Amino acid sequence: MFTLKALKKNKTVRYGVPMLLLVVGGSFGLREFTQIRYDAQKIRKKLDPSLEAKVNTARQAVILEEEYEKLKEVRLDEWKNIRGPRPWEDSKEYQEQQRAQLNKES
Repeated sequence: MFTLKALKKNKTVRYGVPMLLLVVGGSFGLREFTQIRYDAQKIRKKLDPSLEAKVNTARQAVILEEEYEKLKEVRLDEWKNIRGPRPWEDSKEYQEQQRAQLNKES
């Protein structure tokens, strides 16, 4: 029914099949390369089990407690929101205005 000469002239066989093979083959190839990348990252990130136990459990609680103590010492009622200069404003002039305004209030 189909001869070799007719298949060579058919545009679908000539352009479509190689394109389809490229797309499908490229998908499988990229999947393999990305899997290699993630496997290498896992190996590189892996810590010694004894170090990992020390880092994760004991230190986390201490860090949180230290940060909580720092926040308790800060006085949050006395802060003042000061707007910075806009891009079209002269920053030195604006800072002088703010300083003058703070001096008036004090």
